[in-house]
Amino acid sequence: MNDEQSISFYGYTPVPRDPDVLFKDHPTASGASPKQDLFEFKDFPLPDSPFIQKVKEFVKENLNEQTYNHSHRVYIYGTALVKTHFPEWTYDAETYYLTCLLHDIGTADAFLATTKMSFEFKGALIARDLLLRYGGELDQADGVCEAIIRHQDIFVKGGNITMIGQIIQLATILDNVGLRANLIHPALISTTCAAFPRKGWSGCFARTIEHELALKPWCHTSTFERPGWVEGVPSNFAGDVRGNGVMAEYD
Repeated sequence: MNDEQSISFYGYTPVPRDPDVLFKDHPTASGASPKQDLFEFKDFPLPDSPFIQKVKEFVKENLNEQTYNHSHRVYIYGTALVKTHFPEWTYDAETYYLTCLLHDIGTADAFLATTKMSFEFKGALIARDLLLRYGGELDQADGVCEAIIRHQDIFVKGGNITMIGQIIQLATILDNVGLRANLIHPALISTTCAAFPRKGWSGCFARTIEHELALKPWCHTSTFERPGWVEGVPSNFAGDVRGNGVMAEYD
């Protein structure tokens, strides 16, 4: 494919980084009662190919069950958000799924404490190397890498982000703290949590946040903390994750 086709196919299409800009006066996502299409987990079959299976084997070997399940919920929630509110968006579902599978690979025991890099950046490099090593396309590997690097750039207000980068940001923050859960149907949340149970995900991820902050007080995760945050001060981010009221009944 040519360069223009590759940009569209692999999800590089630029969209506003700031969700407040993205959703401003949106016909289905703004206002007090946004649209909630009645989707369930079964409506979104997971991409499957020999390439996907190889990547999943690596992910299963390295991630705990809670993080593996979170990665799948992120795929479902992100896909539903697009189908409901951005039906005109087009991108390769397999590339988005690969991004979801690998977005938290940097939190794995094999990697988190073995580098001084923030987990998103280390994980992005691991993901890119893995996809290329398994025979993936360069543009796909680079797109996954960039989306993982930026998937916690929650407080960046200006500029753009890739389409896949925005989708995974919206989906991860929804699963982690319940933000904008009103943009999807409750039935999707309940059926997705039944298929890929949280099993205490809120506490699990909160502990990962606290662990990385203790290991690397300079890490990118510290951008979620109060100004002037220093090691030893309780984490606002971990507190928000533990306080995820939307998902509490499924934890």
